[in-house]
Amino acid sequence: MKDEFYQYIQNLQESITSKLEEVDGSATFVEDIWERPEGGGGRTRVIENGAVFEKGGVNISAVHGALPKSMQNYFGVTDADFFACGLSLVLHPKNPFVPTVHANWRYFEMYDQKGAIVDQWFGGGQDLTPYYLFHEDAAHFHSICKEACDKHDPGFYSTYKKRCDEYFWNAHRNEARGIGGLFFDYCKSTPEMSMQDWYNFVTEVGNSFLECYIPIVTKRKDLNFTNENRDWQEVRRGRYVEFNLVHDKGTLFGLRTNGRIESILMSLPPHVQWKYDHHPETGSEEEKLIQVLKNPKEWV
Repeated sequence: MKDEFYQYIQNLQESITSKLEEVDGSATFVEDIWERPEGGGGRTRVIENGAVFEKGGVNISAVHGALPKSMQNYFGVTDADFFACGLSLVLHPKNPFVPTVHANWRYFEMYDQKGAIVDQWFGGGQDLTPYYLFHEDAAHFHSICKEACDKHDPGFYSTYKKRCDEYFWNAHRNEARGIGGLFFDYCKSTPEMSMQDWYNFVTEVGNSFLECYIPIVTKRKDLNFTNENRDWQEVRRGRYVEFNLVHDKGTLFGLRTNGRIESILMSLPPHVQWKYDHHPETGSEEEKLIQVLKNPKEWV
C-alpha cells in the first residue's frame, strides 16, 4: 500500500505542477530534492513571482524511522516506528480575485519492534480561501468535491465538508479560514471500507483537484484590481498565517518530527499585513466575505 500510494503522489505532483505552469504562462517550478537525516526525504517544487501565482508549492515526501517521543505521547504508544508519505500544496495567486487553495493527501503506517504494521490510515482534503466571494466559484469547488465523494459513499461529502468547516476554524478570531471543502483523517480499515477502498477514495479526491481549482483561476486571473483590493488580500493572508502557525496539525507534526522547515513553512504567503483592529466597511464586498466566514454555509 505504501509503495502504491507513494508512486501515486509522485505522478500527481507531476500532473499538477505541469498544469499550473501552463496556466501561469511565465514562471516554472524550481525543484529541490532533500533528505531527512532520520530517514526518508522528499521532492519540493516551488513557484514564485509568476504571472498568476505569486508563490506556491507542490511538495511530496516519504519519511520513516523511530516515532519521536512527542508523537509517541500523542498516539499513546512506546518504541514505535513509522512511515508517512504525502503530497501537500498551497498556491497564493497574485490577483486578489483568485482564491488561495490548499490540498493534502497522505498515508501513515506504524510498526512494532518486529516491523509488523500495527496501525495504518489515510488522510487529506482540499479547501478554498477566497479574498472576495464569488458564489459560483464556491459552488463549483464544492460540487466537484461532492462528485468525487459520491462515487464512494453518498454520506462522505456532508461528513467531510462539516469536518473541514470545523478543522479550518480560527478559534481565536471566531471565523473560518476560508469557505472549506473536504477534510478527512484516520481513515482506517472497517467492515465497510478496506484500505484499498480508502486508497481508491483518496486518489479520487486527489484526481479531482485540478478540476476543482483551475476553472476558477482561469475565470478570475485577468480581472482588474486596485491597491485597496490588494491590501485586503494581504490582511486576509495574515489570518491564513495565524491558522497555520497556531492550529494546523500538519505544521505541528512537521515541527515535532524534526521536519524540513523550508517545506513546512512553504505554505506562508510572501506579502502579508496585520492592521490594528481592522474591520471592513459595512455593506462592502469585504464584509460580505466576513459574514460567510463567521457562518459557514452549504454551497451545493
